[in-house]
Amino acid sequence: MAKKILRLMTELSSRKSISKIMGRFSHSRVSRYFIPMFIKTYQIPALEAEKDIHEYRSLNEFFTRKLKTGMRPIDDSEHSLTCPVDGLITAMGPISSGTILNVKGQNYTVKDLLHHSPHLELYKNGYVFVLYLSPTNYHRIHSPVTGTKVESEHIKGRVYPVNDFAMTHMPSVLSRNERLITYIKHTFGEIAVVKVGAMNVSSIKYSDSDVTAWDKGDDLAYFEFGSTVVLLTENGTFTPSSDLKTGDAVRMGQYLGRMHISDQSTPR
Repeated sequence: MAKKILRLMTELSSRKSISKIMGRFSHSRVSRYFIPMFIKTYQIPALEAEKDIHEYRSLNEFFTRKLKTGMRPIDDSEHSLTCPVDGLITAMGPISSGTILNVKGQNYTVKDLLHHSPHLELYKNGYVFVLYLSPTNYHRIHSPVTGTKVESEHIKGRVYPVNDFAMTHMPSVLSRNERLITYIKHTFGEIAVVKVGAMNVSSIKYSDSDVTAWDKGDDLAYFEFGSTVVLLTENGTFTPSSDLKTGDAVRMGQYLGRMHISDQSTPR
């Protein structure tokens, strides 16, 4: 019974109207008074922030903060795929015939996640990382490769939370929530950076919507409050680091594995 009640509450709270109310408050000048409490509650390393705490004009401005230069070293080896965010690996592994296996006990299809995009053929036997950002984390998203934008797609959807309960008990949250997908062409193929919205995320935004090329580690986008990034690599182009496993905390710029020319015949 308790799970049914929590599921109902989650369904109700996934309405965009409620999320927008929270978004308006987080942008307001009044919300800046909550920044110290927010830092204390979530044990945020505020000294990493680009500016002093009193300089942020709203809770949202603090939440989408940049970091001081050098806070996140970027692995710059030629073949490396680097982590786009600070977060927790909630799933990782090869994609099997278009199915992403065992994300908090659920399977997802690439077709649904990518909203039936023509790009989906490139990822049916690729590799996936699901990276969860809690309120504690730094919430900017950075390019994991050096490359150019092939396409960007914004998919309207719900704003279910992406916490453990929702991911475990709500069906297909990652494929039902709002998503902003960036397809990036790089030396060894293509990647898809899927930014998934969540409850109280009033929007997912590009840092600069006019930019069409990035160096590895460049600022790509940001969440207004916590969510998840799903990172997909093209079929046969990636070998993961043997040091990583589901449940590991990772940082932006960290080495995730080695990119290489495809060892599969990929339809284009």
